[in-house]
Amino acid sequence: MENQGICSVITGSGRYVPNKVVSNEDFLNRTFFDNQGKKLQKENKDIVATLEKITEIQERRYIDADMVTSDMGYIAANSAISDAGLDPETLDYIVVAHNFGDIKEDNRRIDTCPTLAARIKHKLGIKNPYTVAYDLPFGCPGWVQAMIQADYFIKSGDAKKVLVIGAETLSRISDPHDIDSMLFSDGAGAVILEARISTTKVGMIKHLTRSDTYDHAHLLKMTTSNNPCFGDDTLFLKMNGRKLYEYAIKTVPSTLKECIEKANLGLSDIKKVFIHQANAKMDYNILERLFELYGQTNPDPDIMPMSISHLGNNSVATVPILYDLVVKERVKNQKVNKGDYLLFASVGAGMNINAFVYRVP
Repeated sequence: MENQGICSVITGSGRYVPNKVVSNEDFLNRTFFDNQGKKLQKENKDIVATLEKITEIQERRYIDADMVTSDMGYIAANSAISDAGLDPETLDYIVVAHNFGDIKEDNRRIDTCPTLAARIKHKLGIKNPYTVAYDLPFGCPGWVQAMIQADYFIKSGDAKKVLVIGAETLSRISDPHDIDSMLFSDGAGAVILEARISTTKVGMIKHLTRSDTYDHAHLLKMTTSNNPCFGDDTLFLKMNGRKLYEYAIKTVPSTLKECIEKANLGLSDIKKVFIHQANAKMDYNILERLFELYGQTNPDPDIMPMSISHLGNNSVATVPILYDLVVKERVKNQKVNKGDYLLFASVGAGMNINAFVYRVP
């Protein structure tokens, strides 16, 4: 066998899913406005039913009032460290993907000083000054991009152990008067990526990232409430849902195919697709179009584990939480086996798309 040298392998994973469950029924008494400030005339029960039909979201999780994003990130990180059985003082990097920092319940302003990575390193009690801690804001694809960076560190010989965290509190930057607020949720996921010497290619095999800013930079952005009488200029996350959907189903499938081909694999080699979940209909469409690019139809639904129905869209936390749930066999009919090729992917603000192929050691 050819000596492949250093590989980047996941040796532990962890997650934090908030305890507070928010069902679709909790939105029935909301007052919704469109982006022109006009009150929606459609009854809320019909709005909620339509959203559930398209996205499959039945409930989502919100962070406790006394917690912030770095708290969730710390819990997920601690779990991943324990799962890997390593001394946190031996970590070379801590990379935290997020977009809005620590937003408090009673003061909803973005707080990123110090970085969330610095806060989490402090909470972990790590004294090693050469455990480098930094943040990565990259939209929903942030955790996937952080994994790609960690792989670079390891393959270059700069690191042996990297803690990669995705954590977000979307509930506190969601406009309560925008129907899109029903999509968003909170959570955190983390993995330990370690260097391993292997005679076969395992761990992270190949990756691909693209940023389509020329025409699509502002499909997600921060603006004031849809409610013209909201009372202040608080900024909330907004998205052009129709154009974002069109962009994703047009661009993501070909990007995933290109990533698979970079790994010198075929679609039949991929056993699981861990993809960011903002809209179930969109994800199913992406998967179907990916199969069509290979001249195939009717993909096996079990190839793409889903969590959106009960966890909603928690941005950078979605993929690592889903991975942790599957490898610990907490998702019905889902598991991964030694030697499986997995495809991790995300799409989000920027617009950014990224993916990597991973082989289970």
